[in-house]
Amino acid sequence: MSEPIFEKIALIGIGLIGSSLARVIRRERLAGHIAITTRSALTLKRAETLGLGNSYTTDAGQAVHDADLVIVSVPVGASEDVAKEISSALKKGAIVTDVGSTKASVIAQMEPYIPEGVHFIPGHPLAGTEKSGPDAGFADLFQNRWCIFTPLPETDPAALERLSEFWRRCGANIDTMDPNHHDMTLAIVSHLPHIIAYNIVGTADDLEAVTKSEVIKYSASGFRDFTRLAASDPTMWRDVCLHNKDAILEMLARFSEDLASLQRAIRWGDGDKLFDLFTRTRAVRRSIIEAGQEIDAPDFGRQAVEHPAKA
Repeated sequence: MSEPIFEKIALIGIGLIGSSLARVIRRERLAGHIAITTRSALTLKRAETLGLGNSYTTDAGQAVHDADLVIVSVPVGASEDVAKEISSALKKGAIVTDVGSTKASVIAQMEPYIPEGVHFIPGHPLAGTEKSGPDAGFADLFQNRWCIFTPLPETDPAALERLSEFWRRCGANIDTMDPNHHDMTLAIVSHLPHIIAYNIVGTADDLEAVTKSEVIKYSASGFRDFTRLAASDPTMWRDVCLHNKDAILEMLARFSEDLASLQRAIRWGDGDKLFDLFTRTRAVRRSIIEAGQEIDAPDFGRQAVEHPAKA
């Protein structure tokens, strides 16, 4: 068995990502001690019942004391409050990272409060499901997924490599990006699909001509797959929209232009244009499957993967 990478890891937030990290850290023996902190006493108690860590507290400053690695797994809008709370308790040489879906905003919120001598390396594991809370996590969540770092100009290469090795042992592939490039990329591959899904499901719910029972009854025709995205955590996605606003609005504008073009093709019976579009998008789906980022199965592939041991 490999030696632990860190003596103590503090997990701030114990939802899907945090609880999955706790499980894989324990399974792979990546740390000698897992400290878990969250603001909700009820959630913290559940994490303790599940045996996800070694110590539990609602005091984030207490949790990060003497921690070699601190992983912030909270909605991006709470990043500044967390940074303020833990700032004075961070030990010199510690690594602080996060898992937020936006990076420029998180850097702006957290960097001013990271003390000198502490390595702040923003990160984003591209992994998740529509479920949330400590019961939702599973140790294989990051297997063959990407973890993107957006290191700052002064980032210590040794600290970055140590954090990269941690994520590799969690099963992830590693990449680095400029924060703004990350935010624009994620706006199209993650944020826009979720926003569209929320809107489609909301539209279906609002239509008076279609009862809710019919929506559920015929959902397997395609609607079901949108509902999985639209079932994601509302707090997290509210914060994503507010903290990656410019990139999301840019992608929404491009999408609206393409949608208008599609409307014209349908209106004027342009079958060639429709066929070309559907052929091109089908090829994208096949490329994703070939890249190992999905499997060729209904419901975004989630039904074909079972995770019986979630506790």
